[in-house]
Amino acid sequence: MKNTRCPLLGFVAFSGTGKTTLLKQLIPRLKAQGLKLGMIKHAHHRFDIDIPGKDSYELRKAGADQVLVASQQRWAMVTETPAQEGDPELADMLAHLNQAELDLVLVEGFKHVAFPKLELHRPSLGHPLLFPDDADILAIVTDAPLAQSAPLPVLDLNQPDTIVDFIQRHILSGPDRRKH
Repeated sequence: MKNTRCPLLGFVAFSGTGKTTLLKQLIPRLKAQGLKLGMIKHAHHRFDIDIPGKDSYELRKAGADQVLVASQQRWAMVTETPAQEGDPELADMLAHLNQAELDLVLVEGFKHVAFPKLELHRPSLGHPLLFPDDADILAIVTDAPLAQSAPLPVLDLNQPDTIVDFIQRHILSGPDRRKH
């Protein structure tokens, strides 16, 4: 995939399965290992990261196409894309990250793009597994036994340390480390 300069790992599942919840458990564990992480999250709807009434929100609503907010601790950029048709391209979003400063980029969503992914699956929700139709899924993370056998590693959703170990072995340092 163009614009990829460091390892990339996606987390894919049907909406409401718990991708963000899982990432909130994994990120601190990965950070504790000294890793610098980037994160890209795909949203299927309009969203705001600034708050109505705040200057950045008001300036954007007044018509600014790009608003950069900066402080001593962080900065954030909001760019309006009204002319864009369809969802953003993952490769284009990767170009906005300073990957030279990162060890790993985690991606939530973009399930139809070819890059290494973990599938989060909760059998109780009744959704089909994604892996049979996606050769880029490396493992399935689940909270219960699967109804069908899978030729992939199956990781316990309730054991985040095991998932971090898998990421370390297969994405960051394993002999089969893949980059697209």
